[in-house]
Amino acid sequence: MDEVPSRLTAELVVDGHVPSSPRLSPDGRWVVYVVSPMGRSGEHTVSELWVTAVDGDVAPWRLAIPPAHLSAPRWAAGSDAIFFLSDHANRGAPQLHRVGCAGNAVEVLTQWRVGVQEHRPLVDPRVVAVMAPDEERDRAAVRVRSRARPARLCLLDLRTGRIDVAGAFGDRHVVDAVQRPDGGPVAVLTWSAPDLDPGLVHPALHLLDLSSGQVRDLGPVPAGAHSPVWWRGEDWHLSYLALTPPGLHAGTAVFDLASPGTAPATPPRNLTAGMPACPAELVQVDRDAPLVLVADGLDTGIHRLTPGGLAEIARTRGLVKHLSTNRDGDVVAAVVSRADEPHDVLAGPLHGPLARRTDTRPELRDIRWGTQQRLGYQASDGLLLDGLLILPPGRTRQDGPFPLVTIVHGGPDDRYADEFMLHWAPSGQWLAHAGYAVFLPNPRGGQGHGHDFAASVAGAVGQQEFTDILTGIDLLTADGVADPGRLGIGGWSHGGFMAAWAVGHTDRFAAAVMGAGISDWGLQAAAGEWGAFDAALGGSTGWEGTGPHRHDRLSPISYASAIRTPVLIVHGAEDTNVPLAQAEYFHRALRRFDVEHEFVVYPGENHRLQERDHQIDLLHRTRAWFDRWLQPPAGT
Repeated sequence: MDEVPSRLTAELVVDGHVPSSPRLSPDGRWVVYVVSPMGRSGEHTVSELWVTAVDGDVAPWRLAIPPAHLSAPRWAAGSDAIFFLSDHANRGAPQLHRVGCAGNAVEVLTQWRVGVQEHRPLVDPRVVAVMAPDEERDRAAVRVRSRARPARLCLLDLRTGRIDVAGAFGDRHVVDAVQRPDGGPVAVLTWSAPDLDPGLVHPALHLLDLSSGQVRDLGPVPAGAHSPVWWRGEDWHLSYLALTPPGLHAGTAVFDLASPGTAPATPPRNLTAGMPACPAELVQVDRDAPLVLVADGLDTGIHRLTPGGLAEIARTRGLVKHLSTNRDGDVVAAVVSRADEPHDVLAGPLHGPLARRTDTRPELRDIRWGTQQRLGYQASDGLLLDGLLILPPGRTRQDGPFPLVTIVHGGPDDRYADEFMLHWAPSGQWLAHAGYAVFLPNPRGGQGHGHDFAASVAGAVGQQEFTDILTGIDLLTADGVADPGRLGIGGWSHGGFMAAWAVGHTDRFAAAVMGAGISDWGLQAAAGEWGAFDAALGGSTGWEGTGPHRHDRLSPISYASAIRTPVLIVHGAEDTNVPLAQAEYFHRALRRFDVEHEFVVYPGENHRLQERDHQIDLLHRTRAWFDRWLQPPAGT
């Protein structure tokens, strides 16, 4: 294969830093954000807290905080101090800390033996709500999985250091608490249990009166509920994001409760029903209606929530995430990435334009990148689809046909936005720099095209979403971009499932990479931490009778005898999302049918690889695998 000169190395990819969790100060002047390495070099992740000025008059500065895993920065009401979580004293057990904006001495505010999970400063600047596992239960019980500790809602008095358990929620697991901006009740979101399944399947909302300690149950809310926010129309509203009922794989919607403090509260309304895009983040504005970040095809919109639905304020080409605003809602900050711009923190007026306030990857500035093109096409049934094509640096479509690698995104409820495609898993720019054209499809089942688009794969994974992908490959082949004799496919998580599914249903691919993928949906529903959600995708479970089951027809393992394509299988040894047994099962089947393959297990890794050396190995290994099998035909 012809090599394209490049200074891009695997080390350069994973040694970079990534910004996350930007938080605007209530006065709208400052942004605090977390900076973390892409690859972990030591035993523990070490991140940093930085602050930058919204107006750009002051260069960003790092807060002098002891090295640790830092997370969840939130401003004090006076915009003069920052609360955050750090596990400096006890790795894996983060405690609540406070530091001045100017970098004064760091205060340790909690000594919770098993660590703090979340925190929320309240309207009263002297009190912080803290969510932490039940210590009493831990002392009395053997620490086994069946006795996972639910988190309690506690109130920390900053004057005295006293921590009191707030409200009575039984054995329910407290995951979030947001106070009404006028100092009224606290909306508390709970799960039925600390585990994703059944916890996230059965969430509920409650109102806590801080003065009396009384709790009013608002009842169950749809599965996947998160991000509760308060806002005022003619009366107070309490809104949240959740999956559109009744399915567990569905488009996300904004649900709204009007007058939740009255008896009875009105039933929740879906304010985004029928929307051809997907609400992705919901952000409280203390003095105005909430902002909603919307995944819209390859781009992202910022909307305002109204009693009748959403009103678009701004639209950004590419990806926007971690949206934050000040108390007035007229200034915003977020992590933004476009096709040729790595993820950075941008800030500015709500109506734009936003200005870049960080430069976390200066080492990439002088590299010539592959051209990223937006694709739009129709599925075989006429459904409108989109995706991205990345060509090797310095090449155009007229230089084709190229060996083409298709990388399928995870979820399947993820999406490809028109963002910078360079990361530790097999990624577009990494492969483009080796001379490949890379196809990044957004088949049905993903985010960005509304509820029906997302829900269409429930109980039908690998069906129409696979034909969506093949249709895109056919178009690129017909246009002379892709060499039909040199096609590869790969992906991570659900993308790994799709790679395994593809090679069992066609011999068109010369090589495949199955990264942390699912080979058997029955096994996944039984052992994966998402449980019922995975059962909704696979369509059935093994305990529903003797079978045959729906999930058998949707599992790549059932088609292993038909596989002839060489497959690289890679997986983390400690993966709790997609357990290692999924890869073991597929490996044994390929060995049984004498299929060329490699099976690589990364020790100590969960679903996302964290260790720098493992990330570097994965980048080299996947590129070498495609190089081995997608060579030019003999005689050319």
